[in-house]
Amino acid sequence: MAQAKTGDLVRIHYTGTLTDGTQFDSSEGRDPLEFTVGSGQIIPGLDQEVQGMAVGEKSTVTIPAEQAYGPHDPQSIQQVPRDAIPSEVNIQPGAQLQAQTQSGQTVQLTVVEVDEDSVTVDGNHPLAGRDLVFAVELVEIVKAA
Repeated sequence: MAQAKTGDLVRIHYTGTLTDGTQFDSSEGRDPLEFTVGSGQIIPGLDQEVQGMAVGEKSTVTIPAEQAYGPHDPQSIQQVPRDAIPSEVNIQPGAQLQAQTQSGQTVQLTVVEVDEDSVTVDGNHPLAGRDLVFAVELVEIVKAA
């Protein structure tokens, strides 16, 4: 039976949970996730887990933060003046914002705290610093490398 290898286009079903069992994502009810193994399209730890799996094989793996969305970087938390954010934008804690860096790259920000003068935003991925658990099934090798 064929096993997934670097360069293969594959489809997987998955459920992602935190180590406390809280589910953060799943392909349930959707088409399987399609990606090329080893291309960097998904987090490294999950990519590595899929390599060597056979079609129909299921696996559960705990992926350390370093192989998922990286460590939480305190330097990615910043305060910005409240008047720097357009008044029509929702700036409640938990709100997701987008900003552009000086180089023109778009970054996602999460509002952490709001007071009269400033808004504290976090540029870390919401799952940064967290170990993740994935239940994964290799559904299909669409195209072998």
